[in-house]
Amino acid sequence: MFTSFRRLSGRGLPELTLREPHSPARTRLLRVVARAVACAGVATCMPAHAQPKDATASRDVEIEAASSAENALSAAHEARMAWWRDARFGVFIHWGLYALPAGTWNEKAAPGVGEWIQHTVPIPAHEYEALALRFNPIKYDADAWVRAIKGAGARYVVITSKHHDGFCMFGSQATKYDIVDATPFGIATRRDPLRELAHACERHGVVLCFYYSIWDWHNPDFRRDDSGLDRVPMYMQYMKAQLRELLTNYGNIGVLWFDGEWTPEWTEARGKEIEAFVREIRPDIIVNNRLGKARQGMSGISSYEGVGDFETPEQEVPATGLPGVDWESCLTMNNTWGFRSDDHDWKSEKALLHTLIDIASKGGNLLLNVGPTAEGEIPAPSLERLAAMGRWMEVNAESIRGTTASPFRALRWGRVTTRADSKGTTLYLHVFAWPKAVDGAPSSTLVLPGLRTRAVRAALLASPGTGLGPDLGTPLDSKLTPEGLEITIPATLDAPDPVASVIKLELEGLAVVEEMAVRPTQDGLLLLGPLDATLSPFGPKVEERAGGVNLGHWTNQAASASWTIRADKPGTFRVELLGSSQRSGHEVLVEVHDQRLTGPVPRTDSWDSYVVFSPGKVTLTQPGAVTVRVSAGSLFSKALMNLRQVRLVPIRERLP
Repeated sequence: MFTSFRRLSGRGLPELTLREPHSPARTRLLRVVARAVACAGVATCMPAHAQPKDATASRDVEIEAASSAENALSAAHEARMAWWRDARFGVFIHWGLYALPAGTWNEKAAPGVGEWIQHTVPIPAHEYEALALRFNPIKYDADAWVRAIKGAGARYVVITSKHHDGFCMFGSQATKYDIVDATPFGIATRRDPLRELAHACERHGVVLCFYYSIWDWHNPDFRRDDSGLDRVPMYMQYMKAQLRELLTNYGNIGVLWFDGEWTPEWTEARGKEIEAFVREIRPDIIVNNRLGKARQGMSGISSYEGVGDFETPEQEVPATGLPGVDWESCLTMNNTWGFRSDDHDWKSEKALLHTLIDIASKGGNLLLNVGPTAEGEIPAPSLERLAAMGRWMEVNAESIRGTTASPFRALRWGRVTTRADSKGTTLYLHVFAWPKAVDGAPSSTLVLPGLRTRAVRAALLASPGTGLGPDLGTPLDSKLTPEGLEITIPATLDAPDPVASVIKLELEGLAVVEEMAVRPTQDGLLLLGPLDATLSPFGPKVEERAGGVNLGHWTNQAASASWTIRADKPGTFRVELLGSSQRSGHEVLVEVHDQRLTGPVPRTDSWDSYVVFSPGKVTLTQPGAVTVRVSAGSLFSKALMNLRQVRLVPIRERLP
């Protein structure tokens, strides 16, 4: 019952309605919804004189009324999220006064990301404020920015209207500390860059969204003063004034993207008050989960039922996505959000495209950042990467936009997205590693493990320049096998795209996928690899390093990896792990059915130096399917290990 109302849509309560129509937990939940709707001014209960006297009848009426209220809330949520889910790809823009120092202060490189420079140096307030007198982005061209964003295949843009430094990138009646009133750029011409961006977005069909920082280093009311007076309620009036300006002066705004909620001055109640305020102005506004206090650090996952419509992982992609939840990973192209002139550590075009595909295959959105310069230009390396993504999206956008998560776990050759409608189910196979025929064979194969639904058609999506397209793509043969659905790739057919080639697979009906168990080798070994694992939402992550694939980033004690195995006969097995760790004092927990093994994780020379260690042995008393689960034990700090393989080695009985 700790699933938010937005997550229950089409999932939780319909089941409860059938199985437990009068369960106490359901009644409590629906009462909460009813009260929430009632507070919003929606009548959900009968007048007192008309209510049944019978307690059971009264309870039924209350449940029915609350169900109607919940359905109304759910329908509103689904309606406002529709465009956002369809988009799958947006661009983040971090732009402000911090672009002037560009990561350097007093000729020294500042630590951290560009937009935090005032805090990390630290820079005295009066010195930082003086930057406004020199901020003159004369090369700013909103139309060029939006063309680049739309050309990349993105459908929305989120720009910093106010970051933690408190400087506003729009003209505000609530302060003079803004680009229109405090900079040469605004004073001379009264130009408002966000208004220009709003007009450009409207012209090009891109949805404009605003980032707004709750934390404010400049406003004196965001604190408790020396006398103990809580001044934040006064700050909230300032905040409301600015949010009203943003929601009423700049056209149709899609998302309010809040941040800076982790400070002790901010509370859940204050977040709920702001959410109610912005929804009163614009009922269809989407709000992220950083307005309340539920977010768990960079993972972006809410730990309880807080405010907002979607989760916000930062600089990471959830290992298995977040099933049943709307989420968006925000990522940088290099290492900084705000512009730093010394940050040249750019991710490759291939890596960014694979990340977009990976996120879409897990049911999420990508919000990819650019940090413009103080002159108002998006850096050339960012434009190059956006253009590369656009070239791929021009051909393959239908495999990303409007799709949902893959029905498969991690695949060795790439990722899958899904599109299901009244006509049937379409799977888009994004092939990162194109199959190669060996030893002169006429073809190779691509296998969708466990798929039990017959294919109607399989064909390439390819560039019109090659003579191939969604309607004229090269058809490919397919067949069902015990291992799943097998697609034949002729040896003469090269990969249409060097980064990710897409095969469009149309199925007869729903994609029915059977869980494929790991079976013993001829020697009786059970070998469990990273690509066969089911990973928890908290990690770990599949990564390639040191010439192999492993499970890494095991930084959350709640993270786990599990496998389904199928033993052919009873037996006793020694459990071995092939792993590495540069930390000592960790404990690993291995669970096999109802047996639990714990043992220390040995420290190795490096994260890429792997050793075999064993926490003990287990006995399988009968053949059949069993789950093997690996997680952190009671001793854990920061990072558990890199895990390359789990082995169950049969222990042979010695002959007398």
